Amino acid sequence: MVGEFAWGAVALAIVLVVMGAKRVPQGSEYTVERFGRYINTLRPGLQWIIPVVDSVGAKLNMMEQVLDVPSQEVITRDNAMVTVDGVVFFQILDAAKAAYEVNNLNHAILNLTMTNIRTVMGSMDLDELLSKRDQINAQLLDVVDEATTPWGVKVTRIEIKDISPPPGLVEAMARQMKAEREKRATILESEGERQAQILAAEGKKQAAILEAEGDKEAAFREAEARERLAEAEAKATMMVSQAIAKGNVNAINYFVAQKYTDALRDIAAADNQKVIMMPLEASSLIGSIGGIAEIARSLKPKSGESG
Repeated sequence: MVGEFAWGAVALAIVLVVMGAKRVPQGSEYTVERFGRYINTLRPGLQWIIPVVDSVGAKLNMMEQVLDVPSQEVITRDNAMVTVDGVVFFQILDAAKAAYEVNNLNHAILNLTMTNIRTVMGSMDLDELLSKRDQINAQLLDVVDEATTPWGVKVTRIEIKDISPPPGLVEAMARQMKAEREKRATILESEGERQAQILAAEGKKQAAILEAEGDKEAAFREAEARERLAEAEAKATMMVSQAIAKGNVNAINYFVAQKYTDALRDIAAADNQKVIMMPLEASSLIGSIGGIAEIARSLKPKSGESG
């Protein structure tokens, strides 16, 4: 009987050791309850509890987890109804709080997220809803993370996956977008025509300025040429007058020959004259030219002497 008792004690001890040994996998934590009351948390690895007295309460996944937020209808501030779904990423930081501060942690986080999606998105217009998705995600993250902190949970990210307006609203938005693009195209075309007209007017202005400057320069040069011609004629007249004063008859012939030559040039240059037949006294013209040469020779020695 002693032997049987010993074998029974050994068997009981083995059973108690097996019952007290707990293997906790990596990424998980177990809560320990003594007579139904939480006392501590088992970390990953081989852990021990008191058999019969202690028991494992909750087995919690401490890795980051993902919850799919099902589609739901949301009414925006401008009374547009859209269908929205999303996804939530969270991680348990405190196993005891996650196990005992809330019942059904995943369900609680899911409902909290869906409620805040309706709240945040319902306070925005449809245009803001479609263009400010990052802002919506940030607002949802702040609200949900703060609400789940007492549960020992850290919400790391909330993403809105899809925002689907009703088909009629999508068609209206497409028409609005098309009208907006046509408006921008018309504005750009008008702006292009305006710039072209401005450039053309600027070109005409510059051309007029250049033409005016050219006319000014031409008039200046013409006036300068007339001035030099007048100076030359005045000098020639003075020379002829001096020659006449000294009794040189060739000076008078010079004036007559000059006027005679100018008259012939004007007659030949006239547009309505094609053929000219008139008697000319060539000898008188040649004599006048000879008189001009005689005047020049008579004045040359005096110029040399004065020099």
